[in-house]
Amino acid sequence: MPKITFIDAAGTERTVEAAAGATVMEAAIRNGVPGIDAECGGACACATCHVYVDEAWQAATGEPGPMEEDMLDFASDVRPTSRLSCQIKITEALDGLVVRTPENQG
Repeated sequence: MPKITFIDAAGTERTVEAAAGATVMEAAIRNGVPGIDAECGGACACATCHVYVDEAWQAATGEPGPMEEDMLDFASDVRPTSRLSCQIKITEALDGLVVRTPENQG
């Protein structure tokens, strides 16, 4: 199973195993990762699963689509590496992915 490391705003790291085919948000929720609220349940209808993708992983996770970009407008402290974790599908190629959670969710 691919492993994903979540780093919170205080620098605390949590590495979880994630099923291929799930989303980064689903992996966070299943593993009780703090900082991922996921109020819409992964429907890309809010910005409460906002993460910063580590720069080394930006190409592997891809660019946000138009709907995701619209939702990121509602996120706090958006950066060039911002993504909604509900829109990042986990594959074996993402084994080792590192994402950071913002101090506050939108």
